Amino acid sequence: MSAEPIMEPVMTQVDPIDLLSAIEEATSMPIRPEYIEGTAIVPPQPNDDHNDGAFELSFQFRAAGFRLVGMGNGYRASHEDGKTMALIVPDFYVRRRRPTELDESYRKAHKGWYPIDMLALVGEVTSTNHETDTGPKLRTYAAAGVPVYVLVDRHSRTAHCCTEPVLPGDDPTEAYYGTDTKVDLGEPLPLPAPYPTLDRAPFVTG
Repeated sequence: MSAEPIMEPVMTQVDPIDLLSAIEEATSMPIRPEYIEGTAIVPPQPNDDHNDGAFELSFQFRAAGFRLVGMGNGYRASHEDGKTMALIVPDFYVRRRRPTELDESYRKAHKGWYPIDMLALVGEVTSTNHETDTGPKLRTYAAAGVPVYVLVDRHSRTAHCCTEPVLPGDDPTEAYYGTDTKVDLGEPLPLPAPYPTLDRAPFVTG
């Protein structure tokens, strides 16, 4: 797979869920495509440093007693009119709850995508497509009201904890996080209670 993301604008009459399903079926790709800000994105194949670091961060949450930490599930955000706003697969996350019967029914109805309101915290580790994680994904998580966004930006060698999502109007591309706690990569990253301070050491040499 290319080291660069494959990005394709989506025609408004096309259901993004059907489009991503068609991409998966046509390519048999090991990575799920995503739909963000009107564009279908096939992320680049992550390297070992990315995967090892994301797993290590997930383990830190688990070690701190957060049993609902996870990786791999896809989540759907919708506009007020019910149309799909985003289909997104975080590198790691902490859920508010285990999937209920209603959540599983939602997932079935939306072809494999859970409702994004299940998420209390999301985390992304940048690959070659760092602009996606620092721009469109950040705005999408804020627009969806995800309370905490943890970003490991390997391009700028910084780590961020973004909180207080703000959607100033109806346009999700104007959403942002009101607070951004930033540290150099390798320094401990404080998170809001009740989450642990994260050790960024796995990324120092990556």
